[in-house]
Amino acid sequence: MRRILAGALIAIVAAGGGVLANHWLNGGAEVAHASQPASAESAVAQLWTEPVTTVDGKPQTLSLLKGHPIVVNFWASWCGPCVEEMPALSQLQRDYAKKGIQFVGLGVDSDKNVQAFLQKVKVAYPVYVTGFGGADLARAFGNTAGGLPFTVVIDAKGNIRSTKLGQIDPQALKQTLDAL
Repeated sequence: MRRILAGALIAIVAAGGGVLANHWLNGGAEVAHASQPASAESAVAQLWTEPVTTVDGKPQTLSLLKGHPIVVNFWASWCGPCVEEMPALSQLQRDYAKKGIQFVGLGVDSDKNVQAFLQKVKVAYPVYVTGFGGADLARAFGNTAGGLPFTVVIDAKGNIRSTKLGQIDPQALKQTLDAL
């Protein structure tokens, strides 16, 4: 029994070490995925059908964006790193709009908090409210930690090209977007 427990502990430590090594070797940068598991396809399908709310309270889905390259940023008004990266995301939206790339903010927050925040801070891309159910959608994209901000780049064919937990690195995101 002790050998089984020791083996399980070693496997867990090795897996965690692999995740940390990958993060360290990539400098925390976005990592392009060469192939997608079936769960990635279902996450993208879920994104198109997930009910969201416009800032003025109208129910909507993101299905109109299907077939276009999209950058989805999960954020919250109470998340300091989320707020800090918004100017960079807005600038990238302005820079890449001519390439047909659309940025979208998904507020994992209350309607009231998102509305109040956007009265003070203007962003150059549409923002929708997912409520705290947005955390489940982020988990479908691989954000098992449930942390924010979390950014996903999806190409026009619906393939996940990168994910990033934590603040974006504008240069790394530009490299991903230039490859679309």
